[in-house]
Amino acid sequence: MKVFKFGGASVKDADGIKNVLHIVEQEPNDLVVVVSAIGKTTNALERVVNARWEHRDEDAINEYIALRQQHQTIAQQLGLTKDFQNTLFDINPVTDIPLMTNYDEFYDAIVCQGEINSSRILSEFLQTHGVTNQLLMMTELLTTDDTFREAKVDYNAARRIQDAIRQQQKHVYVTQGFIGGTKDHRPTTLGREGSDYTAALLANFIDAESVTIWKDVNGILNADPRLTPQTILIPELSYDEAVELAYSGAQVIHPKSIRPVENKKIPLYVRPFTNPQAVGTVIHQTNKRVNVPVYIWRKNQILITMRAKDFSFILEESLSHIFDIIHRHRLKVSLIQSSAVTISVCVDNNRYVENAIEELSNAFAVTYNMNLSLLTIRGTTPQILQREQDGREILLSQTTRRTARFVVKEK
Repeated sequence: MKVFKFGGASVKDADGIKNVLHIVEQEPNDLVVVVSAIGKTTNALERVVNARWEHRDEDAINEYIALRQQHQTIAQQLGLTKDFQNTLFDINPVTDIPLMTNYDEFYDAIVCQGEINSSRILSEFLQTHGVTNQLLMMTELLTTDDTFREAKVDYNAARRIQDAIRQQQKHVYVTQGFIGGTKDHRPTTLGREGSDYTAALLANFIDAESVTIWKDVNGILNADPRLTPQTILIPELSYDEAVELAYSGAQVIHPKSIRPVENKKIPLYVRPFTNPQAVGTVIHQTNKRVNVPVYIWRKNQILITMRAKDFSFILEESLSHIFDIIHRHRLKVSLIQSSAVTISVCVDNNRYVENAIEELSNAFAVTYNMNLSLLTIRGTTPQILQREQDGREILLSQTTRRTARFVVKEK
């Protein structure tokens, strides 16, 4: 059995979903097909969440109606019945999902609807074209804790998923990425872009032959083609190098996706959904190293610098306190640098940063800069370093033998 994962760009419209059918039909092996929300649905659902949270109920309903119409149009273009179309996004985000005291729990209750509806459309479409399949609901099968928006998976869910597949004995199973559910049946999400992680977990649970992530690029490239005109395909990566790239901010693979497949030596392929015959990139057990420089941009960063108010050595007393605050406010640290009296952290911007800075300011003199990017270059050379620093306003830099990292002001 193999696991295929199709991201939002792969199923953004009716033609994309038809392409998924074509790819699935060509695969002789049994499949678990993991699907993300259609196109930019998650972004739209986040706007629903924020409008409802701010008591802008009319905005929330209008955004939700637009999503429903978009999905119904896609279903109509796919030839699905009117009765089925009417079941899509058929809840009212104001009256059917109560406003909760926990923003993150409310977020998950709304946002999970994207994956649920896209998987239902795909399953129904495959069924109408002779691909008998079983729709599996991760909100029921993939048990997590209640760390909403960053839920931790209970690996005891493996047996439940194995049993669901064994009992149905279908050639194709369709399910959702990114989402799970608590033991008391509250929806959770696994972190933004977490569908890759779902695919890797399922592959681990069912001892899959391989995982394939179908993307809108030819494989893993040495730079983001949207930012760098000339890119180079990396044909293979070791698990360790893939983790390093993903953690640094490479957006092709979710950072959590590697460990589940590495633990069982399952190869993970990244292939273009517009050219299914292309080999793409494989992440597997290998000693080969990437022999081209890799450029990774991590956008929307904040650099926070803390200095002890009494001029004491900050490293001796304060690290545990600083990182306790960072952990409680769910900040994702992408870079750390320290001196005797200061420590700086570069973090992803999120809705909790302001509160974290306020709490840090109780104990430290805090300065911070917003609207920054973190550029990581793996496999750097003196010539590359010189070229990449020219013309940039660099607030912080780190270099090692093979890697350079620069916190720069966004242009």
